[in-house]
Amino acid sequence: MPQPTYPIRTPRLTLRPVTLNDLDDVYAYQSRPDVVRWMLGTGPRTREQSRSSVTAMAGEDALRAVGDCLTLAATTDAGVIGTVELVWRSEEDRTAELGYVFHPDHGGRGLATEAATALLDWGFGEFGLHRVFARCHGRNEASARLMSRLGMRQEAHNVESYLFGGEWADQLVFAVLAREWRARATAAAG
Repeated sequence: MPQPTYPIRTPRLTLRPVTLNDLDDVYAYQSRPDVVRWMLGTGPRTREQSRSSVTAMAGEDALRAVGDCLTLAATTDAGVIGTVELVWRSEEDRTAELGYVFHPDHGGRGLATEAATALLDWGFGEFGLHRVFARCHGRNEASARLMSRLGMRQEAHNVESYLFGGEWADQLVFAVLAREWRARATAAAG
């Protein structure tokens, strides 16, 4: 069963599957308007909505079949500060989609980049992905900057491509290939 060896440790984070005990920490950021601002079809979550979200994420601990999501809690001594995820989009094309949500109180220190890097290392390494892409609202500058920091290139700017809050919205698509990911890691180490 394709899953990382848990926990994944980085210099400042521990990545592990989400558990039902993470409800308080997850609710602390899912209930914030500034966190859900760019999420499609959602507003600030109630505690019960966060409980449903945590219950769903707790079952997302491996990529068993195309369409599955692997969601990992990014934790520090402060608790769960966010999540990173890979959604397996194609077995034949060895493609996945990256996602992430972090508590703004922990922003600006590179923690989301660190967590996403660790998950991508696993995806391109042990899981054998060829390509990972990520998408964001055209005005979500913080998310676009994170994708760029990860070494992803912008592949598309889809103009008015989806309805968001009752209005047509642009979507940015970024991606990185396994060979580009490995070259980036080699350059950083050298």
